[in-house]
Amino acid sequence: MIHKYDFLIIGGGVAGMSYALKVADAGKGRVALVCKTTLEEANTAKAQGGIASVTNLLVDNFEKHIEDTMIAGDYISDPAAVEQVVKGAPAGIRDLLKWGVCFDKKENGDFDLHREGGHSEFRILHHADDTGAEIQRGLMEAVRRNPNIEVLEHHFAVEIITQHHLGIRVTRRTPDIECYGAYILNPETGKVDTYLSRVTLMATGGTGAIYATTSNPDIATGDGIAMVHRAKGKIKDMEFVQFHPTVLFNPKETHPAYLITEAMRGYGGILRLPNGEEFMQKYDERLSLAPRDIVARAIDHEMKIHGLDHVCLDVTHKDAEETKHHFPNIYAKCLSIGIDITKQYIPVAPSAHYMCGGIKVDLDGQSSIRRLYAVGECSCTGLHGGNRLASNSLIEAVVYADAAAKHSLECIDQYQFNDQVPEWNDEGTMSNEEKVLIAQDVKEVNQIMSTYVGIVRSDLRLHRAWERLDLLYEETEHLFKRVKPTRDICELRNMINVGYLITRHAIERKESRGLHYTIDYPRHALTDLKI
Repeated sequence: MIHKYDFLIIGGGVAGMSYALKVADAGKGRVALVCKTTLEEANTAKAQGGIASVTNLLVDNFEKHIEDTMIAGDYISDPAAVEQVVKGAPAGIRDLLKWGVCFDKKENGDFDLHREGGHSEFRILHHADDTGAEIQRGLMEAVRRNPNIEVLEHHFAVEIITQHHLGIRVTRRTPDIECYGAYILNPETGKVDTYLSRVTLMATGGTGAIYATTSNPDIATGDGIAMVHRAKGKIKDMEFVQFHPTVLFNPKETHPAYLITEAMRGYGGILRLPNGEEFMQKYDERLSLAPRDIVARAIDHEMKIHGLDHVCLDVTHKDAEETKHHFPNIYAKCLSIGIDITKQYIPVAPSAHYMCGGIKVDLDGQSSIRRLYAVGECSCTGLHGGNRLASNSLIEAVVYADAAAKHSLECIDQYQFNDQVPEWNDEGTMSNEEKVLIAQDVKEVNQIMSTYVGIVRSDLRLHRAWERLDLLYEETEHLFKRVKPTRDICELRNMINVGYLITRHAIERKESRGLHYTIDYPRHALTDLKI
């Protein structure tokens, strides 16, 4: 079946919905918002801490936010991207407020700003400790009110459509690759339908689900990055995987593991060993408020040298009622597993959290493939460099959604639907009865990535991951060609592709930089941990 939409948006988090609202209001054609589960289930909804924007001009300014971002990114962030996001942040916040998102305020009406690791000032707007969920709520309601946006839930994008599908040879050196839409699986019919578009936006989120433990939901399988890679688009900086230093240690919950927001350390939480001993003074003068890469490596090192499966975060010295007020959801969550955070330490450990690399885009959100944009965690704007500064990601998505919307609205009249695209051909394939193989392979990808391509790496570990992923790739591609596409085998393909990209980019970077730490290329004493 063939469908036609002027704007095809793949992904329903803050990036996809912000873009959808912008282009829908312009009235330049039909808008489809495709998500593989429901609008409610997105990485955006899991974000706790907040969203960064210079707000208190009495003490803060753009230059400070820019410098904090460059420091966290190990000075390999793109200065133009950093400036665009930082200076565009206040307008992005106004957009969110206009769409119905609420942020906490003080009694005098000013925003109740938090401070997080790596920030020199209080500039984090928040909604209690579930900011992402509030942003997702506000945007979902705005999207569902908008008559120009058609939401297609439980639809899975299998591949983007390019000249390759017209029988034209496409390589990574092809200069004029174009996107004509996507092949999308309708689980109700089991058929892969053809969605033609004049403009396509990739907003598929992150990659955390390829690791054994992650703060991301199971849907974060790197689908957009993998699809663009297979279409010969440019992918950048995949070695920079951010591990959040503090997720709740609970072996019964690993996908997603429950996030203990960085705002809790900004609030005064102290990292300790289970015996009460502090340890961050050994690694960074900023102690528990050091950037995430340093804190995560420090925790990883302490766990290894002491044989621990977690460390602890201590807020017992803070006022109990104030703690409950600021972190009601964390308090309730911990209480549900028998921990009163006002009296007991919170067991925490690092977990895969955020992908700083992804689909390479310019300042307008354009990928290397014409008519294809990418926004949000699946994109690599250059903002984050070697390490994402806390709470910069949500505002990046809003600012770049605006840039991509403006550019695509200016260009869309140049593009036509390509009616030569063939429908998906699954003749000769059979139903997939090998679910047990796919489930086992997913577990193997998780184990490979966590064991060999985690917080601390080495050439030996990376090459071992490469070899095992290569074997899984060959097996999975062979199975994919024999069976009808299903979401589980498509996600497995994407996870293997993303694991390969992370591993390859990590092998190619012959230095320790930002989130990429390798014992074969030590850097300097402050952040070098001999493991």
